[in-house]
Amino acid sequence: MKTKHFLLLILLFWVTSSIAQKAKTVLITYHSKSGKTALMANAIARGAAIQDDIAVIVKPIEQTTTNDLLKADAIIVGSPVHNANMSSDVLKFIESWPFEGAPLKNKIGAAFVTGGGISSGEELVQVSILHAMLIFGMLVVGGDDWTAPFGAAAITNEAPFDTTMNDAFLLKGQNLGKRVATSLLRWHKK
Repeated sequence: MKTKHFLLLILLFWVTSSIAQKAKTVLITYHSKSGKTALMANAIARGAAIQDDIAVIVKPIEQTTTNDLLKADAIIVGSPVHNANMSSDVLKFIESWPFEGAPLKNKIGAAFVTGGGISSGEELVQVSILHAMLIFGMLVVGGDDWTAPFGAAAITNEAPFDTTMNDAFLLKGQNLGKRVATSLLRWHKK
């Protein structure tokens, strides 16, 4: 009888430890009317997926639920730049996040944006998103080097960047995804 209990305890321990070692989730959520912010979201997803033990979910904000936010270990928010501000849809989305009891505390957060022109407010919007994340107790990360200190940004409607999404911007997005995934694994390392 003791052997059966011992084997049952070992099985229970194995199942519990397997659940504890499940993949960490990176949620990439964004608002995009023209599709350019969605392109950046997908580049970020490619970067985050490079890491082992990372599950990546990419959703427009209108499809992102409170449950998605609560289940995610990292949340990356993207917005187009509207008059040097995040879009009203992104602001409304962030204002809907759960606050009481700090359920987003210690989740990793990051930001990405697409702006029509050079110096049209990309960094202002990134910092606004990061500020909001800090209010919720999140741990924020920027891009992978000094050229992307606040996350990833793309210029989409000013020469010479006015025809298609420039690969350099997509690479910045991919690098942000990789940095978030790497930071997430490091943060949850035991």
